[in-house]
Amino acid sequence: MNENINNSTSNKIDNNIENAYVMSQRIYEHSELIKLLSEGSIAEKQIAALEFDYVKTQDDAAALIKNLTGCDGKIREAVAHKIYYLIKNQPDSKSIFAECSVEDWAKATIDINANICRSIIDSAKELIDNESFSKAYAQNIVQYTEEALNELDKFIYRDKKYTINKQLFKLYWCLEALAYFYKFVPDTVMESILNRSSVQEEYTIREKVAQIIVKTDKYSKLKSRLSDDENYYVRQILHHPSFFQ
Repeated sequence: MNENINNSTSNKIDNNIENAYVMSQRIYEHSELIKLLSEGSIAEKQIAALEFDYVKTQDDAAALIKNLTGCDGKIREAVAHKIYYLIKNQPDSKSIFAECSVEDWAKATIDINANICRSIIDSAKELIDNESFSKAYAQNIVQYTEEALNELDKFIYRDKKYTINKQLFKLYWCLEALAYFYKFVPDTVMESILNRSSVQEEYTIREKVAQIIVKTDKYSKLKSRLSDDENYYVRQILHHPSFFQ
């Protein structure tokens, strides 16, 4: 019985690999790629994202953006990578992507896959001159940041470590995004976020705070406190800001 199950699973994997190989050798019409992103299997959507050739309309951009959330990680990562590639190599696509759902951009910023978080933040940075996008994106990121901080405030030592780490991961990538979009956040809100984040035990969070505050002439008390932080890397950012900008 087990042998039959194993053989069946092995055959299925072999077939999937063979189908993926055949698909990767094809040349697709642009309309086919959009359809695959909408209706395809995991492998089909992944290949469609990798093969996606241009963004000229809102429908083109939406076909990618809609697959940034709520689907398999392999699809999300392929889509995030392609969005960054297109924005960097097709400047005219920037204004089109900026009109897509900001909520999807923000959700992808705190994906559980760090590669996706990085690709999306790098892509969002390319759209920062679009004030409407940047304000809306920053507002969404602030909401996620405050949610993470509120959850962290509730935790006690009995809470499971993975639960705490999940919120720290979320906070880390929110701060990474805010390092570029902080100017679109009200000063009082940003100061509160930085102060609350600066007391987290996880030093990488304090590093992110330091990387934000060295970009401004504000938050002098916070700068002074973190310049004596127990962590070497946090202190280095404050003492040698030019190395980290």
